[in-house]
Formats: sequence, structure tokens, C-alpha cells
Amino acid sequence: MQEILTNLFDTFGISWGKFLAQVILFVTVYIVLSKLAFGPVIKMLEERRRRIEEGQSNAEKIKKQLADAEVRYQEVLRKANDEATKLLEHARLSSEAITQKQLQKAIKDAEGIIAKANESIVAERIKMVAEVKQEMVSLVVNTTAKVVGKVLTPEDQQRLAEETTGQLATSKA
Repeated sequence: MQEILTNLFDTFGISWGKFLAQVILFVTVYIVLSKLAFGPVIKMLEERRRRIEEGQSNAEKIKKQLADAEVRYQEVLRKANDEATKLLEHARLSSEAITQKQLQKAIKDAEGIIAKANESIVAERIKMVAEVKQEMVSLVVNTTAKVVGKVLTPEDQQRLAEETTGQLATSKA
């Protein structure tokens, strides 16, 4: 077997010493590159992948919070409508026992409660949407800073906040 290799090396003009030196040199260069070049690049790519996954996770959390806020909004609206319905029913039942003047007063009171409940619902919804938008803007700025890998200036943060708010406004419409 060794004789076949020796004949093969001689046929192609390869000397054992040079071949062995080249193999040692190749292995040395590979080890040096593995430690100094490949490792840091792979580590950087892995960190970037982790940050992107974290950003996607944060976006999912924001979507879930927005959905939860919508559910709470619907629940408050349902309760207000139930309460308004009960108040109107009470006003209708009591109208049989009271005069026309008292009937008008009861209906007016019920409408005022409904109006206040609707105002309260609208105010609560606006507040929840504003909080979610603010949190989303903050997460977008933080995620962008992490993905870009630099500290964002106040102007960059303001620009990102305005763009995100604009996109949220257009996606809501």
C-alpha cells in the first residue's frame, strides 16, 4: 500500500516532505481561523438571530395585549349596555306607578347614565389604545436599537415613534 502511495506521489511530482508541510500549514491556518475568525462571526450571527427572535416575540406580546384590551373593552361595553338595559326596564316598570312627569325624569336619568357610561367606555378605550401604542412605540425603538446595534439619538427615537404611531393610525383605519 505504501509503495502504491509512493509511486502515486512520484507520478504527480509530490514530495512527502512538502506534502506533510502543506498539511501541517493547512491545519494550522484552519485552527487559527477557527479561533480568530469563524468563532466570532458565528457568535455575532447567533446574537443577531436571537435579537430578531426577541423582537418577534415582543411583537406577538403586543398583539396579545392589544387583543386583551379589545376583549376588556367589549366586556365594559357589554356591562354598560346590560346596566343601561336594566335601568331602562326599571324606568319602564316604575312608569306605571308614577305620573307622566316622574316618567320623563326617570327616562332622562337613564339616558344620562347611558351617556356617561358611553363616555367612560370611550375614554377607557382611548386610554388603553394610547397605552398600547406608547408601549409598542417604546418596544419598536428598543428593538430597533438592539437590531441596529447602536444607541439611537433622541431625533432617531422621535422619528421612529412618529413613524410607528403613523403606521398604527393607518392600520387602525
